[in-house]
Amino acid sequence: MSENDTTLKPKTKTKPKLERPKLYKVILINDDYTPRAFVIMVLKAVFRMSEETGYRMMMTAHKLGVCVIVVCAKDIAESKAKEATDLGREAGFPLMFTTEPEE
Repeated sequence: MSENDTTLKPKTKTKPKLERPKLYKVILINDDYTPRAFVIMVLKAVFRMSEETGYRMMMTAHKLGVCVIVVCAKDIAESKAKEATDLGREAGFPLMFTTEPEE
């Protein structure tokens, strides 16, 4: 070997470790004024639930006071909660959806 020869070492490739986005729960809060049929209609329209699933979610919130509707990424959860709450406000009902981080 001459002095000009270079030894090549293989480069180690490192993959950046991607963290999964934190998930957030969309929660339906029960109230005594919003009609059940309207709540089911909102669940069907915003969260694409069937009539039966919407009814079960609404009844769970009615009996327990709250019900987790869906768990998803933060931006999706916040936009869906706002859209559903706004539909209630437009119709004159105190329908309320909130978001909170999943543990």
